[in-house]
Amino acid sequence: MNREDFINFSGFTQPGRISLPRASTSSTGSASGDSNAQEGLLPIANIGRIMKEVLPPEAKVSKRAKETIQECATEFIGFVTGEASERCRRERRKTVNGDDICHAMRSLGLDHYASAMHRYLQRYREGEELAAALNNRGRSPPLPDDDMIQIDVRAELSISRGHENHVRK
Repeated sequence: MNREDFINFSGFTQPGRISLPRASTSSTGSASGDSNAQEGLLPIANIGRIMKEVLPPEAKVSKRAKETIQECATEFIGFVTGEASERCRRERRKTVNGDDICHAMRSLGLDHYASAMHRYLQRYREGEELAAALNNRGRSPPLPDDDMIQIDVRAELSISRGHENHVRK
């Protein structure tokens, strides 16, 4: 079996996997105007918010740009999750976990993303342990935002890229 038989590059779907519906690309109907086309896609408002965060305040993002990123991000998540799901199926497990996602990213050649995701996952687990420890101390009432830990995945990815550039020199 060659690689083209296993992966359909036009839709990034693999045999036996669920294919996510794609947003309409016709000029007469847009993805946001057709509720059926939106089914299975990430929320466009969230996509727009994330896009605007990295742009200067005066920058504007077109509706079509948001729809394109919405489709790409949904495909990407489906592609990586499908690979992780395949691993779980081979191991006769029913639950995909963060380690499966990291492994899938590495097996798909997305090592930079896998490294950043692995660090995020480690910090998330540390935060969960800390929150559990604080909760087990029986404090009442808990202080606001006392148990909240925020991790910026984009910063993790740029750290990973910076490290790689440093290693190459």
